[in-house]
Amino acid sequence: MTLRESARRLGVGRLVYRTWHQPRGFLRRCLEEGPVTLARTHRGRREMERAVDSLPPVHPPASRNAGGPPICFLTGHAFRHMTALCAATLLHRAGESLPIHLLDDGTLTAADGDALERVLGDVVVEPAAAIESRLDEHLPASRFPTLRRRRIEYPHLRKLTDVHAGCTGCRVVLDSDMIFHRRPDALLAWLREGRLPLHMIDCQDSYGYSMQLMEEFAGHPIPSRLNVGVVGLDSATIDWETLERWAVAMLEREGSSYYQEQALVAMMLAGRPCDALPATDYVCMPDPANPAHEAAVLHHYVAESRHLYFQRAWRPAVEALR
Repeated sequence: MTLRESARRLGVGRLVYRTWHQPRGFLRRCLEEGPVTLARTHRGRREMERAVDSLPPVHPPASRNAGGPPICFLTGHAFRHMTALCAATLLHRAGESLPIHLLDDGTLTAADGDALERVLGDVVVEPAAAIESRLDEHLPASRFPTLRRRRIEYPHLRKLTDVHAGCTGCRVVLDSDMIFHRRPDALLAWLREGRLPLHMIDCQDSYGYSMQLMEEFAGHPIPSRLNVGVVGLDSATIDWETLERWAVAMLEREGSSYYQEQALVAMMLAGRPCDALPATDYVCMPDPANPAHEAAVLHHYVAESRHLYFQRAWRPAVEALR
């Protein structure tokens, strides 16, 4: 297959990601973490996937939360085991039924969907084709060329576009690289009664763009340490025209960033009252040497803690589900 044919079939954004960014990311991880850590992490991931495939179904009792805001996961073939574990621990620790919505990133197979439904029960799976049709109607490429192109080359943006475009009401998005270790009372309270935007607290500012640029666009001070591992928004309040302008200007002035989606959410919420999940209970980048983290409700395994997730953290979570 020629390069041109590959570009046409994958899309230029995906081709660039697979042939440039993905190999560079792997090389960077080798240099930062070392080949031994990477090998252990890879082995742990394979073990985790086998363990998740053998999990029993989660059957929490029905509750009034079941009709509340949908809890959305953007997922695909490479992430479905992590999605299953995160959602299963959420249901298990909550002890009640919650509306789980899974959005296909275009790689979810029928077998993947069946496996997720076997563990999680009555979930909603929105196929990639249905998402594309919804985007074509409510976020057409003719009016939003940067957002539509960017969601292909930068999949994190789909946590905004694919989850919210054309929808109404509140929706909360969860990353898959998280595990619930205790009952998430603050999150459950927001699902019952929350009307303000919801987010996690990061361990540091991770926006990928200068505060000067972000505050210039937002017109307000940027909230400190906002993290979108858990983020709840009212879909109807999102100004897509403004997001398109911001995305264009950010790329032109400071280039691409892995954290652009987080930066966009921070700019959207600048100057607005928000609900923030307590950082002591909803921990980004947990440290096993920190005793306080052991008592947390949720661990979000970002950055350097990713190897902890695959090597150790999933094991007690799976045992608890069994």
